[in-house]
Amino acid sequence: MSDEFRELLKRVGSGTHTSKNLTRTETATATKMMLLQEATPAQIGAFAIAHRIKRPTPEELAGILDAFEVLGSKLTVNPHHDYKPVVLGNPYDGRSRTVPVTIITALILTTVNVPVVMHGGDCMPTKYGIPLIEIWQQLGVNFSDFNLAQAQEIYDQSCLGFLYLPQHFPEAHNFVPFREQIGKRPPFATAELAWCPIAGEANLVAGFVHPPTEERFRSAFKIRGTNDFTLVKGLEGSCDLSRSRTAIIAMGRSGSDFERLLLDPHDYNLRGSDILLESKSQVISLTQEVIEGSKSQLLPAAILNGGFYLWRFGRAKSLQEGFQLAADILITGKVKTKLSQLQTLCN
Repeated sequence: MSDEFRELLKRVGSGTHTSKNLTRTETATATKMMLLQEATPAQIGAFAIAHRIKRPTPEELAGILDAFEVLGSKLTVNPHHDYKPVVLGNPYDGRSRTVPVTIITALILTTVNVPVVMHGGDCMPTKYGIPLIEIWQQLGVNFSDFNLAQAQEIYDQSCLGFLYLPQHFPEAHNFVPFREQIGKRPPFATAELAWCPIAGEANLVAGFVHPPTEERFRSAFKIRGTNDFTLVKGLEGSCDLSRSRTAIIAMGRSGSDFERLLLDPHDYNLRGSDILLESKSQVISLTQEVIEGSKSQLLPAAILNGGFYLWRFGRAKSLQEGFQLAADILITGKVKTKLSQLQTLCN
């Protein structure tokens, strides 16, 4: 048993009226002790639930991210790339209700030389949804096989990198059984959305579900000096914009004030129903149709998301131009070519 950890646990676990917030440094210490399993399983489970009930403050979120930065592996920004890398932060427990287009978005961006970094692990609690790594594998790109040096080489050549937890952040991977046993998402599940696994300046994109999460992220980013960010109230907490509702987006950029964008797909003739997820084979089939340039029912969602991010990261002067560029990239087979490059590099 760790006496040091017990004192931190007593602070957050004393109940609604008497619990105390931790400092950034204390939270980083507690996070490291949990991820390194220096605390006992009973202590870790108690802390995870108590912290969830209390709700992490922005300072505590900053502390969790500090610990992730110390323990997790990182790619390195390539100075020869034309644009600042984009980190797409999505829930590690995957998608279970709607068909994702995150991978298509990543392919669209890298097709026009905007580097993208993704991160995640295998199927995990509490949702047990389809993780990104499994979709990539079904598309013939198995990022799970590579050590950090190999992942860096693929990123350097293709502009697309993937940090796979079992390989590159085993401490977080080894925490998965605790997530299963407590049956609820711990605060780590919030922080992982905002983890930046690349050394150097990057554009951080994180999804969220509940509006207070956006506020906490913005405050945590201010504490940590993260200026370039995009926060999206996305499908199932992902980076994917919904076709069925107005997107609520928060954008931060170095040297400028925080900006709010309300993006209604109806204004661009892209409004429609989000496709419900029925099976993994359905997800793969629809994704492949879009990559092939077919007029799939998933195509409008791919255009909406690809176009927004093309505009957001400087490849289009307007949203309308971004949507047109995304459509052109998909229909002319450029995304298919990019996927073929990745398949070659990864085999």
